[in-house]
Parts: sequence; structure tokens; C-alpha cells
Amino acid sequence: MVKAIFPNKWLPYLLLAPQVAITLVFFYWPASQAIYQSLLSQDPFGLRTRFVGLDNFQAVLSDPAYLNAIKVTAIFSIATAVLAMTLALLLATSVEKVLRGKTFYRTLLIWPYAVAPAVAGMLWLFMFNPAMGTFAYMMRRNGYDWDPLLNGDQAMVLVVVAAAWKQISYNFLFFVAALQSIPKSLVEAAAIDGAGSTKRFWTIVFPLIAPTTFFLLVVNTVYAFFDTFGIIDAVTAGGPARATETLVYKVYIDGFVNLNLGSSAAQSVILMAIVIALTAVQFRYVEKKVHYG
Repeated sequence: MVKAIFPNKWLPYLLLAPQVAITLVFFYWPASQAIYQSLLSQDPFGLRTRFVGLDNFQAVLSDPAYLNAIKVTAIFSIATAVLAMTLALLLATSVEKVLRGKTFYRTLLIWPYAVAPAVAGMLWLFMFNPAMGTFAYMMRRNGYDWDPLLNGDQAMVLVVVAAAWKQISYNFLFFVAALQSIPKSLVEAAAIDGAGSTKRFWTIVFPLIAPTTFFLLVVNTVYAFFDTFGIIDAVTAGGPARATETLVYKVYIDGFVNLNLGSSAAQSVILMAIVIALTAVQFRYVEKKVHYG
């Protein structure tokens, strides 16, 4: 075992200082401020503040609109993660079958990740806008009544597809790297033994990429909870009738639109606790089924 030796005993601390400072400034300090503000009641102008304890949490958890946001977030996050990971894995396995132009094919699949969430949302809204969208016109022409501005289920489908499309590129990169790390001799030996492509995938390939799949499951869950705010704001603004109002979007509405700062802070604390709990559950139970070779 090689032991790292530093010429100066303060050098390790200096090297760690930038990352520690970033973590303190951009995570721990905002988190502590949110916890502190969640215990207060403030007027919209910040002129009067009083300590209310856990009253904000009690009001939030008894609010039907917040309970609806929990249900919407659960449906949205599960659908987005499953769709984004499934399509990314399908594309990653297909890229190995491309004989010519493989690099060009991969480059095209990576491009969507560079698009900002709000821009991605506007692209999909433009294509499926009931007034002028090309695909909306094609759907109405074929007899399907498409109007996500009035139909909540259709709005949910639209934001899920837009959010999944944005995340496919990220998942694709990791799945391609994981597939390339699998020894080809194992797959070839299974093929010689008569195993079909489907059986080879589920008995050899998928178990070997299970660590990557588990990692992406955690990342996609966090992405669906937090990083999809721009997409929802651009496409539906939480509507219609709060059909796409997720937890993170409700934090924004109550805090920055309705200026209910105490409730918004309490919601952000609850959201942070939910994400931490989900991540812990994933590591506690899902990771048990992951085999690291």
C-alpha cells in the first residue's frame, strides 16, 4: 500500500479548502437558512417576523394542494426516470451494432444534454402547441383531441417526454461506457453455447452494468425532483389545474409568487428530507441486488 507524503502538513488542507468552501457556501449555508426560515412567519415585505415553531410544517402537510404536489411528483419522477433510462439503454445497446458513422451517431445523441432545461421545454411546447404545433396538428388531423393546455394527463405526458429527452444523453454516455467495459469473450462464449441475444443481455450484460444502472437511478431521481423546474415552468407552469405542479415548482410558487416565505421554506426542507430518504432507501435496499464484479 502506497502512502501519500506531503512536504507541508498544511498542503492537504489547502487542497481541500476550495471544495469545502463551495460545499459550505452553496449547500450547508442555504440549507441552514431554509431550516431557520421554516420556523418563522414573515409578512411579504419582511417587515415583521415571528417564531411559529412547526406551524408551517403542520400547515403544509395538511394542505390538499401540497398533497397533490406529492402525488404529481411521484408520478412525474418515476415516469421520467424509467423512460429516460430505458431509452438510453436501448440506444446504447444499438450503437454497438452501427458499423459506419458510429462516432457521428454518438455525437447526435449527446447534443440534447447541452440544451438548457427551459429551452428544451420550449422546443417540445412549440412542436406540440395546440395552436401552431406541427405534431399537434398531425394528431388532431388523425382524430386525436390533443390539448395539453387544458388536459392534465396530456400535459403530464408532454413534460415527462421533454424531461426524459433532456436526460437521455447523460444516461447514454454512462451506459455506453459500461457496455464497452464488458469483456467480449463472455458474450461470445454465451453465443457459442446457443444463448440468444435477449438471454445474453439479461443473464450477462445487464448484471454487469448493474452498478452503472444503480448510479443512474439515483441521479435520475434527483434530476426529476430538482432539475426539471425549467421544463415545467416553460411548458405548463404547473397547470392545467395543478396537474403538473411538482414539489419544487410549488416551492417557487409559494415563495416567489405568493410571497409565503415560511411555507416555502418548510416545503424546501421537506423536499430535501424526501430526496435524502429516497437516496438512503435506494442505497439500503436496491444496492443489495447490485453485484460489483
